[in-house]
Amino acid sequence: MEKAIILTISFFLLIIYCFGFPISSVDTLKPGDSLDSSSFLVSANNVFTLGFYKPMNFINNDSYLGIWYTNSTLHVWLLRGMKPITDDSGILSINSAGKLILTSNISDPIELYASGNGANITATLLNSGNFVVREMNINGSPGRILLESFDYPTDTLLPGMKLGVNHSSGTDWHLTSWFGEDNPSSGAFTLEWDPGTRMLIVRRRGLIYWTSGNLKDYTNQSLRLNVKEFENIPKPDFEDFNYNFTNVSNGVEDYFSYSLIKDPTFVWETISGWQLKYNGDIFDIFHGAMIAEPSCRNHNEIFVLKSGHFANGNGKEAVADFDDNYSLTESDCREKCWHDCECLGFEGGDGYGCTYWKGKILTFVQSYNGSEPKQFVLVLEASTEKSSNKTELPTKRWKSWKIITLVISVVALLLGCVWFIIRKIEQGKRKKEELRELMTLDEYTETHAIESNRGQGYHLRLFMYSSILGATGNFSSTNKLGEGGFGPVYKGKTVEGQEIAVKDLILPPQVIDWLLFIASLKYKLVLNNQSLKFHKLLATSQ
Repeated sequence: MEKAIILTISFFLLIIYCFGFPISSVDTLKPGDSLDSSSFLVSANNVFTLGFYKPMNFINNDSYLGIWYTNSTLHVWLLRGMKPITDDSGILSINSAGKLILTSNISDPIELYASGNGANITATLLNSGNFVVREMNINGSPGRILLESFDYPTDTLLPGMKLGVNHSSGTDWHLTSWFGEDNPSSGAFTLEWDPGTRMLIVRRRGLIYWTSGNLKDYTNQSLRLNVKEFENIPKPDFEDFNYNFTNVSNGVEDYFSYSLIKDPTFVWETISGWQLKYNGDIFDIFHGAMIAEPSCRNHNEIFVLKSGHFANGNGKEAVADFDDNYSLTESDCREKCWHDCECLGFEGGDGYGCTYWKGKILTFVQSYNGSEPKQFVLVLEASTEKSSNKTELPTKRWKSWKIITLVISVVALLLGCVWFIIRKIEQGKRKKEELRELMTLDEYTETHAIESNRGQGYHLRLFMYSSILGATGNFSSTNKLGEGGFGPVYKGKTVEGQEIAVKDLILPPQVIDWLLFIASLKYKLVLNNQSLKFHKLLATSQ
């Protein structure tokens, strides 16, 4: 009995294993192998499947070469730029010439990769969801990667994928939304990484629609987390938002990527994929978590009356929504349209209700000759449109101006210091020259007029130092008359026989005022300088 129970349980486990979690050992396409609409590559961990993908709820039989989650219909990658295959004729193969080729009945063959030297190649779907083309080594082992799907993202960002740019190869990594919920054609929104501001940016038809805010450090002691976070994305945790953000800038590459904070033992919990939806939202399609739900309005948007019409992506005129509430005014119509994120324009409010044009994939076709009816169209202000051609945020240009300003300031400061030093040196030279001339005077000079702050003129005469020494007997103590507040006073006699008094003075700040005061008493004065001492002759009165 027990044996029968064990066999029964084993049987059911086998059924669940085979049908609930289908495993395929085929993850690699080799030379001579091919995939058709009924065969697939499955990653070794059974998480991802590559084949001919048909979008959910698509009304026709169109298929695309793509990658999706095994046991689900959630896609993560589609081949860019390919026309949909309208039947089951699609075949992916590697031929004997070393070419990875996609063929079908509805278009010419597409070469996904062609080795120039005819080398053997393989194509493998990795556990990360990256579809890589590798060169085979002589011993049959996989060699270097020649091509990878991660370099050509569509609308979904997987852990390990990059958003940014490779400056060496010119590769630009960004996401592009679908045109509609079930239409894989390129839509209106892109998700990009801006290296200058270190922000994620959602653009709608080239204009900034949402930003992630600054990337900064995040620490949570209770969860023992020490990771990065964005201002406008929910804070990291171990459940719905278990993301670890990375920003790399090394001169060759500038990019953003993310990984998962933890790897639970149950493999399905490690799956994640950020998908840029057709309406501009960013959604983790496996976690079911809303990463970002951008606001549809900002202060730079206004309604402008224009002649023309709204068109769908196929160029046909869009169908408008009508509100037959005849009591609505133009301001009511404007208010309703402003608060409806799908509304791009309106008309009415004149007693006949309001007409609205809704849908983020609509475009306005303007009639420049004014021949078509006019409606209010939501646009960015002119100044904002100009600044939005690249980025509406401070970037490298602003940083360059700050660097230039700093350099100019430093250079100006250095030049000022050099000028000040040269000026001081020149002043020193002039003082030394004046001192040399003073010390080499022959007897005395003619009288020189000196102006005081009152405009009066005082005539002073300069004598050479040797004549002062001779007149005072080398400042002999026997000739010392006394000592005042500014130094001792000596008596002496000039070669002409005139008696004089000489004051040996260490220069105080008030010396000039003192000299002028003495001169105003009609004394003759003699000035000499040696070793920072000035000897003043308080000559006998006239």
